[in-house]
Amino acid sequence: MQKKTGGRTAHDATADISALEAEVRGAVAKGDNVQQTVRDLTVKVLSTQNRDLESLRRIMTAVMQGVHDGAQQKLQHTSAHTQTALTPIRDAVAGLDAALAQFAEASKLALEEAAGRAQKFSNEELTRARGELESVENLFLETVQASASTAQKVVSETLHDLVAHAKHNGTAVGSQLKDTLATFNHEITSAGQTRLEAGLQLTHAITDLMRQVAAGLLTGIAERVKPDDKAKKPG
Repeated sequence: MQKKTGGRTAHDATADISALEAEVRGAVAKGDNVQQTVRDLTVKVLSTQNRDLESLRRIMTAVMQGVHDGAQQKLQHTSAHTQTALTPIRDAVAGLDAALAQFAEASKLALEEAAGRAQKFSNEELTRARGELESVENLFLETVQASASTAQKVVSETLHDLVAHAKHNGTAVGSQLKDTLATFNHEITSAGQTRLEAGLQLTHAITDLMRQVAAGLLTGIAERVKPDDKAKKPG
């Protein structure tokens, strides 16, 4: 029997990851509207996958493999200046950053909406989710760094520069995580250790919100995330 992933099989999840990599590769190779395309593709997959760190790692790795392969393809078939050909790499990484920031904000919004309905998540689930969220920015940077380490010279240099820039100036997901983790910490602290399991699943609540983001129904989240301020071309 195949393992279910949020009501879908593990095979479905693997197919989603493979499709994500291929679509990102095509977007980077084409070079048009890359940041928004990568963000939208990533949000779509985040709305269907489990949100544990291993799933997030697979999603980020697929995006960066697509970026790597698409960039190599573009460099091999373009007559444009090399820096122009490398712009989609920067845009794609910014798109991934923005999608992760939207995920972080959806996690915060899930808590706020539950509180507004006087509903509660269990302390165990809150603590687990907080621990995973605390690792998201580092996982993002590690994944980009790993891609840089396996890429050819100009692509590798571009990715290394992006990582250095992000470590110095911050990321969109890191900025959003500060607010999100503050909300989680407040919720956990205010609840104490006596909270009972209320039957409300945080993972499901976040998934529902990410589906709304993917469908364009929560435009506020997209508008509040400004990846250009964090993941723009290193100066």
